[in-house]
Amino acid sequence: MKAVVQDTYGGSEVLDLRDIAKPEIGEGDVLVRVRAAGTDVAGQVEAVGTSVTRFRPGDEVFGSSKHLGGAFAEYAAVSEGALAPKPTNLTFEQAAAVPMAGYVALQALRDHGKVKAGQRVLINGASGGIGTFAVQIAKSLGAEVTGVTSTRNVDLVRSLGADHVIDYTKEDFTRTGQRYDFILDNVANHALSDLRRALAPRGMLVPNGGGFDHRWVASGGRLISAKVSFAFVSQSLGTFIVSPNQENLVVLSALIETGKVTPVIDRTYPLSETRHAIDHVGGGHARGKVVVTVSDGVTS
Repeated sequence: MKAVVQDTYGGSEVLDLRDIAKPEIGEGDVLVRVRAAGTDVAGQVEAVGTSVTRFRPGDEVFGSSKHLGGAFAEYAAVSEGALAPKPTNLTFEQAAAVPMAGYVALQALRDHGKVKAGQRVLINGASGGIGTFAVQIAKSLGAEVTGVTSTRNVDLVRSLGADHVIDYTKEDFTRTGQRYDFILDNVANHALSDLRRALAPRGMLVPNGGGFDHRWVASGGRLISAKVSFAFVSQSLGTFIVSPNQENLVVLSALIETGKVTPVIDRTYPLSETRHAIDHVGGGHARGKVVVTVSDGVTS
């Protein structure tokens, strides 16, 4: 099969498309014929391990590959528990855009923020991979949502259901006088003191300073400073490492199939242009997700 391989550390220049053997699967794994990938995978079940009970060959599925980057290939090995049936109303490309960004947004808002109807939620970086999911999920929870983005993405964020959209090139959300019950900061472009000023007295800030959709940790220095800053106030700081799981995939599928959440895709690239896809994401200005497609004509 064809797969993108990385032998050394470096940027996209170290990625190489080669012919390699199909991945072997264990008794609890599923071999997926990949149709599209992000940091995640969507495709059709090719084979299943001896203890797999939820899937059979031919099923359309989506989820997270066992190995980071392992989905940039014609086949991927995936744990049974990291897969769910593909939402019927999504293409493979759309489905591949969902899992990791969806996990982060869902866990940040529902599990850590305990966001509920009537609360004011602000999403900084609302047009990015995580942000586009966060706006829609916050709305599904009944929140009043404000999205912060650039001029060119104002209409996109509004179309996702945001009640208010702030163009950061024209207005600083930390200086409007508005206060929010929950802030998801995907950009890390404001001082902690400014972010606290925009929080309600008992509000929560979740900082995402990692810069990649598959990471959910603030940079070390910023995180330590934040913990100290929040130590003696009623406001709270929520930090976590995303935990991929099948239950979350099922929840995301339900939100998608009922029309409450729709993946946003900026661009798609063929497998042979994976380097360009990585570079585009690294530029930091993608609208929604970037997806790599794999040809229907899969080779063995």
